[in-house]
Amino acid sequence: MLQTLYDHFWWDRLWLPVNLTWADLEDRDGRVYAKASDLYITLPLALVFLVIRYFFELYVATPLAALLNVKEKTRLRAPPNATLEHFYRTSGKQPKQAEVELLSRQSGLSSRQIERWFRRRRNQDRPSLLKKFREASWRFTFYLIAFVAGVVVIMDSIVPSQYWYYMIELSFYWSLLFSIASDVKRKDFKEQIIHHVATIILLSFSWFANYVRAGTLVLALHDSSDYLLESAKMFNYAGWKNTCNNLFIVFAIVFILTRLVIMPFWILHCTLVYPLELYPAFFGYYFFNAMMAVLQMLHIFWAYFILRMAHKFITGKLVEDERSDREETESSEGEEAAAGAGAKSQLLANGHPILNNNHPKND
Repeated sequence: MLQTLYDHFWWDRLWLPVNLTWADLEDRDGRVYAKASDLYITLPLALVFLVIRYFFELYVATPLAALLNVKEKTRLRAPPNATLEHFYRTSGKQPKQAEVELLSRQSGLSSRQIERWFRRRRNQDRPSLLKKFREASWRFTFYLIAFVAGVVVIMDSIVPSQYWYYMIELSFYWSLLFSIASDVKRKDFKEQIIHHVATIILLSFSWFANYVRAGTLVLALHDSSDYLLESAKMFNYAGWKNTCNNLFIVFAIVFILTRLVIMPFWILHCTLVYPLELYPAFFGYYFFNAMMAVLQMLHIFWAYFILRMAHKFITGKLVEDERSDREETESSEGEEAAAGAGAKSQLLANGHPILNNNHPKND
């Protein structure tokens, strides 16, 4: 039964043009073709990436954060309360007004005290500035190296260089997918999962169907702006306001040019139009371009947030990562007013809140 499913999945007519079979892509006469079996190495390599990331964040990103004076904001902790803690863990982190009144009767606290407790408790669970700096440092390092490698591979059509470029990129995206649950979560969490899955499927298919050139161009195109975004985050967490702002502007320009101009009007145009000049459309053609379309829709989705942030920046308003989960402040009473003053002074120390996942807002 498994063999039958295997044979149906790898049916020539699904993945290859008419009059072409998998036998035609077997190595012969010194010519080497990409194979699906090459992809098996990406899963163990993804685990290696997770190990490398752990030591990088510990021995490189952490000292770098200290060198750049990345400081944590003091957070007021929620006092121990079994009743509220049980509700927080089992029922929800943001109780409705009726639930607040019920908890008030059960705990003997006022509604304001209940709301304050939940604000502090939510803030306790939010990732630290150091954690976010570590993640941004790791992604910046990989994307920068990958972009340089991608440029070299595009100019060098030698098969071994393309093989390792593909395997390393695929392994990295597998590692991102494996770690996404423990990484800093943003509002586009679901879109990030879709992006990683679509990228893995697209790269895998483009490899074993020998659309390597198109896949290489897509990878290099993405890396060209990703390292700029991560570097902007790093400098934002470090409080380098002007550097962060300038990097963000460069990132926005590169993102728009590469993903809303080059990607659809050059690469996607080539994958949609040119193949039909050589052979009739087949399932693999539709499948590949469907994955490309998914990525393009995600590009448009993220471009919307980027342009909103750029507009706020140009008009002089404070901007932040629109995808980020904001930390809540307390400024209603005497104790909270002091905490709020401390938060404001820390905000100035941390610089402009572009892409800052801990940007405080007034209640």
